[in-house]
Amino acid sequence: MDPQTFQSEGGLEVLSLDGNVLLLPYTQVKTVCFVKDFAGSEGALDTRTFGSRPKTAGLWVRMRFRDDDTLEGVIPNNLLQIEPKGFIFSPPDLNSNPQKVYVPRAALVEIEVLGVIGSSLRPKKSKGPVQDQLQMFS
Repeated sequence: MDPQTFQSEGGLEVLSLDGNVLLLPYTQVKTVCFVKDFAGSEGALDTRTFGSRPKTAGLWVRMRFRDDDTLEGVIPNNLLQIEPKGFIFSPPDLNSNPQKVYVPRAALVEIEVLGVIGSSLRPKKSKGPVQDQLQMFS
């Protein structure tokens, strides 16, 4: 599957092991795992939630599927990077075989933001008075 062009109007374009291009409707897909090794654990998502607050920058989200299953991940904080047909995110265990996961919107009932990681919204703490500044009133 080409991660840049796999989404089409009718569904996901995947290449079968026989070399045929298949078009899978979004309603028939729960997750697509982009794996680092095909001989690994078949792309299984063994860890489905974060044990503690993630350290990867982005939006920490919890997705609830139509079958009432849940999965957590980190999606980009730049909303322009969110795909119109679904979400590509980093799974909780970055050391597992799946490196990225795609979830079509049609597979979800709900997606909830649990936290913003690496946000620069808070003002930076000052380190005291600047030493190079001139004293005006003494």
